[in-house]
Amino acid sequence: MRSTPFYSARQLFAALILGLAAAAGTQALAQVAPTAAEAVAYTGLHAAAQKGDVAKIDRLAAANADLNARDGNGRTPLHVAAFAGQREAIKALVKRGADINLLDKDRYDGVTIAAVANDEETLRVLLALGASAKLVTSRYDGTALIAAAHLGHAGVVKQLIAAGAPLNHVNNLHWTAAIEAVVLGDGGVRHQETLRALINAGANLQLTDREGNTPLQLARSRSYQEMVDMLERAGTAR
Repeated sequence: MRSTPFYSARQLFAALILGLAAAAGTQALAQVAPTAAEAVAYTGLHAAAQKGDVAKIDRLAAANADLNARDGNGRTPLHVAAFAGQREAIKALVKRGADINLLDKDRYDGVTIAAVANDEETLRVLLALGASAKLVTSRYDGTALIAAAHLGHAGVVKQLIAAGAPLNHVNNLHWTAAIEAVVLGDGGVRHQETLRALINAGANLQLTDREGNTPLQLARSRSYQEMVDMLERAGTAR
């Protein structure tokens, strides 16, 4: 008879963390875009933002409508425009005085919304308008950079790095962007490019997860040889 394996508290804790991380990657536990029903029910600035109706935004703003009004999930018109990729609406809202850095109920801002969607053009517009790449967002106390690294959105990662995103922020899972590029990626080309961008920008590769593992050790444990090679070269060079 096969014996039942014994798991230490440390191993169980690590498994729990990995389970939480997997959940973190699902839409249900991350950003919540307006549903079709919500979009249809929107009125005022939220409706105008959803549809990209710049003329209506201008009219309502001139009539002193609340540019930072919240829907049931704490989304402002700017959040709605970011989810919808309505870049002209974003420009109009900011021009009229909307706060570009507010968080919704799930603690996401426009930058993180665009980063998760891999919407490089909307992100470019937001950053050009003065949105911050440095905010702590989400229930995981992360950043837009960590979210983008997790998903392997290399172009977004490069934009955020150029905008001054904190390279070494540690979220409440005790992971950095470099760690997430490894542990939540598949070791493929997109995540390799993401990790390379972080390395080239000077990310601290000695920061560890809660178990004391560096990105290199994590890449080795997953047999992500391309990542191992680039991390070893980076370690040799520093």
